[in-house]
Amino acid sequence: MAEAVDILIAGGGPVGAALALALQGSGHSVVLIEARGAEAGAAPSSDSGAVRPIALSYASRLILERLNAWSGLDATPIETIHVSQQGGFGRTLIRAAECDLPALGYVVSYVDLQRCLLALPCSGGRIFGARLSGFDGTIAVVQTQEGERRFAPRLAVFADGARIAAGRAPPAYTRDYRQTAVVASVKTAQAHCGRAWERFTPEGPLALLPYGERCGLVWTVSPDGAARLLALDTPAFLAQLHAAFGDRLGAFTEAGERASFALALRYGQDETGTHSLSIGNAAQTLHPVAGQGFNLGLRDAWELARLARAAREPGSDSFCADYRRMRALDRRAGIQFTDSLVGLFSNANPLLRLGRGAGLLALDLLPFARRFVARRMIYGARALP
Repeated sequence: MAEAVDILIAGGGPVGAALALALQGSGHSVVLIEARGAEAGAAPSSDSGAVRPIALSYASRLILERLNAWSGLDATPIETIHVSQQGGFGRTLIRAAECDLPALGYVVSYVDLQRCLLALPCSGGRIFGARLSGFDGTIAVVQTQEGERRFAPRLAVFADGARIAAGRAPPAYTRDYRQTAVVASVKTAQAHCGRAWERFTPEGPLALLPYGERCGLVWTVSPDGAARLLALDTPAFLAQLHAAFGDRLGAFTEAGERASFALALRYGQDETGTHSLSIGNAAQTLHPVAGQGFNLGLRDAWELARLARAAREPGSDSFCADYRRMRALDRRAGIQFTDSLVGLFSNANPLLRLGRGAGLLALDLLPFARRFVARRMIYGARALP
């Protein structure tokens, strides 16, 4: 016998957990299933234990505050973003003060964010150590540590791109960027002073994010380059990092454990079926450039919860159509924004390098253009004219 539930959320990562919290008090019964156990609730995406920094926009802070999840986070503010390209002229500085904000964004540990969200009291049921093994549009089959359970949700929400349920269609579009991100926590001789750095190289962007007294590194290179970087001892790795980044923060003096993950763009076609929706990485997986992926997913969760709170029939034809229509512009804009940045900046074409330099110089000379770019990164498509 299947258990009736209004909303079943598959995936207890930060986006799925945020959705469950946002649905509190909605009047709908909610079940969240998460493959990891409760005691390990927020293990890193890799098993290496390496720090995985995540950049939250100021708008994401506002959402987390409404979920009562902000005060429990150890967040480092980003007050300035320095954008430049390796081997070419042009650079720009985007400042929070120009946008009348206390910070453009914040850097937290992905692990800490998920733990914080899962630790908050939630009126919906949580099933840890469970995975969704099938969903036929009516019945959801969940494999738990105690055995199989079946649910009959009015709405199933897929919120985890790594464990999409059996029977789900593969992404309608996939682009392998042939890039790999190497992540680590590093220490520099000079203090970061709340500044984030986006340094574009021919292999991909190199981001340094202020993270406590250290910096969170997200270094995009070729797959072979990533293998070489992971194989280096710490002094050699720091030397390679200094050669790619430059002297802006002095010498790199320490590096924590390193990890890597392949980068690709994946997104599905606009779904038309009833009783199911995809949010976060289950709907779109983006390149980490400009830190848009999680922030887009969090907006997915917040807007879905807002719509569900006002709905009597979550999962109906009209409900699902309304949600897809409401999120279409922001979703398309997020995909196009990050994909365009990768295409424009991850190459050594001399003509494009010249054009990039001119664009960065123009951005630096035009305050209104900097404010628009900042608002686009913070608020998504809401900043578009």
